[in-house]
Amino acid sequence: MIDLHYWPTPNGHKITVALEEMGLPYTIHRVDIGKGEQFKPEFLAIAPNNRMPAIVDHVPANGGKPISIFESGAILQYLAEKTGKFLPQDIRAKTEVMQWLFWQMGGLGPMAGQNGHFNVYAPEKIPYAMDRYTNETNRLYGVMNKRLADRDYLAGDYSIADMASYPWIVPHDVHKQDLNQFPHLKRWFEAIKARPAVVKAYAAAGPTYSKPMTDEERKVLFGQTAKI
Repeated sequence: MIDLHYWPTPNGHKITVALEEMGLPYTIHRVDIGKGEQFKPEFLAIAPNNRMPAIVDHVPANGGKPISIFESGAILQYLAEKTGKFLPQDIRAKTEVMQWLFWQMGGLGPMAGQNGHFNVYAPEKIPYAMDRYTNETNRLYGVMNKRLADRDYLAGDYSIADMASYPWIVPHDVHKQDLNQFPHLKRWFEAIKARPAVVKAYAAAGPTYSKPMTDEERKVLFGQTAKI
């Protein structure tokens, strides 16, 4: 059994999708980040960066004591290696998947996240910041669209790279992106959206953007420093 410490963010959805796709049994433990539950000692013991998601695998492949993992990309790689699914063994094919996984972790996720922050959550609307991240999100959509022009999925076959990227495309309207401008990306998006495991993961986990953020939640989420 895998314990998933989770909140319905794009990074959280990556893991519910992967767990459903891989057929692994799991239990969701919701960590309400708006209430600061990510700072509790028991959560920090498995996720020292106090961010969603994190897992504890009570039945690791080699036996022994449970393994805890934080960072969604590391979790996806671990689950793929545990099950032998959605990450090829061939060195060239595996490298393709890992490149696009890291592309999502280092590019699409952070840039789309800042897009959402400045366009939706920031109390002060700063045109430069809004334009900067909206445009960079648009550029990254273009990268995906070009990549998908001659293949079904980012690395050829459906993989953890697609599972990582899809939840960050779900809020395309919020991020001020029109999928009709990216026909290959839109085709990819609709194909993944229709997958039974993806439907089940989103139904079980709830929506990515569920309610407006309160001032107190904004303070908890965006007022952190090394001391606070």
